[in-house]
Amino acid sequence: MLQYISHFTPQISYAEGIRMALEGGCRWIQLRMKDAPAEEIIACAEEVLPLCRRHGAKFLLDDHVELVRQLGADGVHLGKNDMPVDEARKILGPDIIIGGTANTIEDIIRLHKQGADYIGCGPFRFTTTKKNLSPILGLDGYKSIVLKMKELGIDLPIVAIGGITVEDIPAVMGTGVSGIALSGAILGATDPVEMTARIIETIDNR
Repeated sequence: MLQYISHFTPQISYAEGIRMALEGGCRWIQLRMKDAPAEEIIACAEEVLPLCRRHGAKFLLDDHVELVRQLGADGVHLGKNDMPVDEARKILGPDIIIGGTANTIEDIIRLHKQGADYIGCGPFRFTTTKKNLSPILGLDGYKSIVLKMKELGIDLPIVAIGGITVEDIPAVMGTGVSGIALSGAILGATDPVEMTARIIETIDNR
């Protein structure tokens, strides 16, 4: 499974990046516009949500629980400093996808108890697309977390995130994670559509 986390470059807007990821075959989009005013997030969401529907893709917002129902999003991803998952669940109900960010097995235990549907776990390595980075996990970190989850009987999808390149994918998927979340590897490519398709093929064939 590939999750595309929206970002931008001087040449590519948030919406354009999402469009290219969808055209490349990605079916899970997270609109992440940190520090942007709500009006900009709403405007971008209203532009890209129809594209997601056309491509049969899940559309999640980052952080903004209050906008999920208003915009008709499929879910929300909550970072470590965002609203707790169980609080969001009370507001949104059982049918909305809620993901949480984790860096340790303790984070995962907490998110599991709170009712998260999936975990965004990282960072794999240093990345410039996120401020206040948690300690780097690397391959051994993912292997350890996946093993501890099995020992504890925690059955949640784990999505690896943070500075992952297409060359890293076979090794990262080999740790037992469920999927990969990417941003820079797609936007930084000469042809982001072709790169998305290549990444999905690499994940599927690893």
